[in-house]
Amino acid sequence: MLYRRQNSQIWWCRFSSPQGKQIRRTTKTTKRREALEFEDRLKAQYWRAQHLGDKPRKTWQEAAVKWLEETDYKVTHADDIRALYFSDKYLGHLMLDEINKTVLDALSEAKKGTGVCNSTVNRLMEVIRAILNRAEKEWEWLDKAPAVRMLPEPKIRIRWLTENEAKRLLDELPSHTAEMARFSLATGLRESNVTQIEWSQIDMKRKVAWIHADQAKAGKAIGVPLNSNAIEVLLRQIGKHSTRVFTYKGKPINKANTSAWRKALARAGITDFRWHDLRHTWASWHVQSGTPLQALQELGAWSDIRMVQKYAHLAPEHLSGYADNIVMKEK
Repeated sequence: MLYRRQNSQIWWCRFSSPQGKQIRRTTKTTKRREALEFEDRLKAQYWRAQHLGDKPRKTWQEAAVKWLEETDYKVTHADDIRALYFSDKYLGHLMLDEINKTVLDALSEAKKGTGVCNSTVNRLMEVIRAILNRAEKEWEWLDKAPAVRMLPEPKIRIRWLTENEAKRLLDELPSHTAEMARFSLATGLRESNVTQIEWSQIDMKRKVAWIHADQAKAGKAIGVPLNSNAIEVLLRQIGKHSTRVFTYKGKPINKANTSAWRKALARAGITDFRWHDLRHTWASWHVQSGTPLQALQELGAWSDIRMVQKYAHLAPEHLSGYADNIVMKEK
């Protein structure tokens, strides 16, 4: 049957497929005759898929829903939902095989037009690319996924604090925030892993903590060795809450990057620094203290060695012997 949605002149069709599935599609036309032709062609496609083995055409919305169902374990699941909500205006009316380079470039330009930087546009397009690739390689809904163009991103230097800067910042922070910052500098854990960590995830005797797989960015459980600084922070939190480690006035903390954090940065005279840069600081201190990159990769639970190679320049001492290979002799 054909119908129109409220406040719209576009015709939609609705019918049951040979498998009994309810099909709803926009016909993309305001003309009833064209809408009837579209419905007939669509019904024929489903009939041929059922009886002749033809591959049925799938919509972008079907792919988006299937993606969200299969990846609901991801830490970035909410980010994917926001990305797909934005994309729906540009892709939601299309069949998967109608999405091409022109359509994707238009989506990229539309996102760029909202005033965001290239990296934000690329995070959106990465989700789109992942869905299209899975539609081709796993679901077999596409013969060939279109290429997704990424925008150039400037190389950003690693922002980290010296020990003196870190002490200056800790002195300016409220005590509960300072404790979380100290724990971050001692463990390299991300903000959400610090704020949400529970006593059940800590073994003080063995001096280890662990992050569950559903809490980790890479979706894999993380074992966290606790140094003396981390243990000292934890000892000061004992007795404040039965479940959560970090609290404020008896209530669990859910966010560390607050206005108090930003005001403390200003008072400490530290600019261009985010909470996540505490993790960069932790990694930088490790490399400068001689921790091998392979060990740092395990400590930080990075899935790719390339993620830690950006810190390699901070410890060039191991190359000193080679530098002497080309010493020019004085006359």
